[in-house]
Amino acid sequence: MANFMRYLNRHYHQWCHRVGLGLLGFGLALVLTVLPLQMAHGSSGDRAPSFPITPTIESASVLLSEGRSLYETGQFRAAVQTWQSAAQAFEQSGHIPQQIISLNHVSSAYQALSQWSEAERAIAQSLDLLTTNPEVASPILWAQTLNTHANLLLNLGQGEAAVETWTQSTTYYEAAGDVAGSVGSQINQAQALKSLGFYRRARQSLQTLNEQLGTMPDSNIKLSALRSLGQALHLMGYPQDSYTVLAYALDLARSLEAQPEISSILLSIGNLAAEVESADIALSYFDLAAQTATIPIDQLQAQLAIFATYVENGRTQPASALMPQIHQQIKSLPPSRATIYGTVNFVNNVLRLQEQPSAVWLQELHLLLAHAIEFAQEHQDGRSHAHALRQMGQLYAVNQQLSDALELTAKSLDIARSIQAKDVIYQAAWQLGQLEKQQGRKENAIAAYTEAVEALQALRSDLAAVNPEYQFSYREQVEPVYRDLVSLLITNHKSASLTQAREVLEALQVAELDNFFREACLDIQADQIAIDQVDPNATVLYSVILPDRLAIIYSQRDRPLQVYETPVDATTVEQTLRDFLASIHPSSDRRESLKIAETIYDWLVRPLETRGAIAPDQTLVFISDGLLRNIPLAALYDGEQYLIEKYAVALSPGLQLMQSRTFGDQGIKALVGGISQARGAFHALPAVIKEVKTISQLVGTSAILDQALTRESLTQTLQGAPINVVHLATHGQFSSNFSETYVLAWDGLVNINELSEILRNREGMTNQAIELLTLSACETAAGDERSALGLAGLAVRSGARSTVATLWPIRDNAAAQLMIEFYTQLKLAQTSKAEALRQAQLSLLHGGDFNDPFFWSAYVMIGNWL
Repeated sequence: MANFMRYLNRHYHQWCHRVGLGLLGFGLALVLTVLPLQMAHGSSGDRAPSFPITPTIESASVLLSEGRSLYETGQFRAAVQTWQSAAQAFEQSGHIPQQIISLNHVSSAYQALSQWSEAERAIAQSLDLLTTNPEVASPILWAQTLNTHANLLLNLGQGEAAVETWTQSTTYYEAAGDVAGSVGSQINQAQALKSLGFYRRARQSLQTLNEQLGTMPDSNIKLSALRSLGQALHLMGYPQDSYTVLAYALDLARSLEAQPEISSILLSIGNLAAEVESADIALSYFDLAAQTATIPIDQLQAQLAIFATYVENGRTQPASALMPQIHQQIKSLPPSRATIYGTVNFVNNVLRLQEQPSAVWLQELHLLLAHAIEFAQEHQDGRSHAHALRQMGQLYAVNQQLSDALELTAKSLDIARSIQAKDVIYQAAWQLGQLEKQQGRKENAIAAYTEAVEALQALRSDLAAVNPEYQFSYREQVEPVYRDLVSLLITNHKSASLTQAREVLEALQVAELDNFFREACLDIQADQIAIDQVDPNATVLYSVILPDRLAIIYSQRDRPLQVYETPVDATTVEQTLRDFLASIHPSSDRRESLKIAETIYDWLVRPLETRGAIAPDQTLVFISDGLLRNIPLAALYDGEQYLIEKYAVALSPGLQLMQSRTFGDQGIKALVGGISQARGAFHALPAVIKEVKTISQLVGTSAILDQALTRESLTQTLQGAPINVVHLATHGQFSSNFSETYVLAWDGLVNINELSEILRNREGMTNQAIELLTLSACETAAGDERSALGLAGLAVRSGARSTVATLWPIRDNAAAQLMIEFYTQLKLAQTSKAEALRQAQLSLLHGGDFNDPFFWSAYVMIGNWL
């Protein structure tokens, strides 16, 4: 530590010189040496408290208690050593149950430190003691040990084993009469089920648990369980259910006068409101949480939430006014992991608020981070240490001390690597890449960015839960990593660099879907094929919107990748795309709409034609970025013709596609259903009757209409026959919030996870894939610029080889006409799905009543187009 203290001391003097501060009274070495470290129960640093040479049960119990205090204040390394000493003391005194408890705690602390092999050894010792000493193996000991083991298994990616272990744990908790333990174990089990894709089971489990809690008498145990359940529902993507449970918990907390719980619940509701409601509603809850907090760290968390919300929404004045108060709060709190994360959070948001803080604030932020670094280093908390060092590096970068910033950031990265903390690795590597790029070292920057992307890919399903104390933001802290790396790579125009750029774009698509579902949802399977190997007559276009240009990488079978770029900034691109969407309506100025459509055509397609890279009647497959996903590509215009008049068009969410066959080879075996009557807020779709009945006759199946179209009928029909086509003519919505992506059945809304599970889990039908899923009356959520993620998410999650859907609602008789022609074309031998859709669209374009692009261009084909 001495070497690093000297390093900070040396650079602190340079810092003071740069920001114009006098050194008198601001010696960093003095601050570091006199900082009071308040250790629980008189322990000091990482030294485990001593105990007599002949340990007694009393001294060992003291160690067990001291370990808990250390753990609760974030001093995990000290907690490990203290609990290890307790375990040794209990072993020497012959108290096996307490030894098992101590080893369980050791495993938990090692898990908090991301030291998985050590955590495994500790829990293995506990399990061995339980097995070999059945006379002391009480239900509660088994329950607690299995709970700790299950958590470790989930962290190690063994979801199925974790579910099974939590099921056993719950049984033991119930046998021991431990209600809180049982509830916690069931919540954990539900989250593990969701990670494995069993969404209905997970939700049913939580609903059952909620019902059980409702019958319990009011108590603090019930209150704690409700709060945990509400937070779990939010994390799992059920915001309305989460709010209902948290509101109930808040009423109970008030009736029980449980003040600490009130503040915590208000903070949880505020976080929920920030996601699904508005900043003002979130702020009202955060304010209440701060006012009612009885524990200083809870008050800090509430104030940090307020500050972050101000910064996020550009409310500079109230944010600036709050800064001194939070600064003083952090200074007054005893050091812990929570205060380190609070410090990093605060400094990060100050730098978002003020690109160049004043000299006084720069010094104060520097001192806060210096305290955090010292505490983390003294307690060997690698994760906190790496975070604080990285943030200090950013602070030095803001002050234009780039070489010092590089050194601090590199040290942060080294520590993160040593503990395999992928979440910290990606942030430190990303920052290192930015610093290298600033200094013109392109290859170093690419290497650092590549490491950041690899760390993000390793995280996958953990992204939604990465450092909640740090208020992780996907849009600000994940997407730019991928885009920055692509921007660096494509400037080379070399084949290897373009290949890597394409892989990074694929990783970005996957990351967006993972974030949409709050879990890893897209993995390469045995029956998948690389997209550029699907069709020798197809050209695949990968777009990326960069700050200063629009880039297109294109791929053709057995040819090297090529790239072309248009020097147009992202703001112009996005506004043009918005204008185009707004112009797609029969009442709009057709000439203006065509002018915009031609501009976008010039960006995306014209360069291919100029190079002679494509010929008429080929298929163009777009892997689109950002707002490009939302536009009707079929309606792009070359000055004389629409794109769909020249080429078949398909979309893909990624580089890998499920293998598919034309229906001329296998015939159509369809489930065809729809809702024609009004249901609640959803208006009637009378033409659905004709659409469903005509298509049913075309493909030789029975129609499932209105009251007959329920969750149960969908499940039974799919499980009872070798269905390869599912056609649903019913209201639906695609949203960037997966809880608001659904289709309408007679018995209610079926969300994306429920529908996907119904489509995928067909008993005895493992060899019969769903070749085509058609949703003919759906729409993207109004005002949601990322709503196409919902459409891509459904296409991926459903398991269907191809999905046809609409970007906006169109007149139901126009939909019926187009869909009937689509299935007529599909029945023709060797007709691809994309070509069938193209011909159906052309039938409207050249037909008469519905020739406006509004009616035919809303339909898109996603996935395998053959």
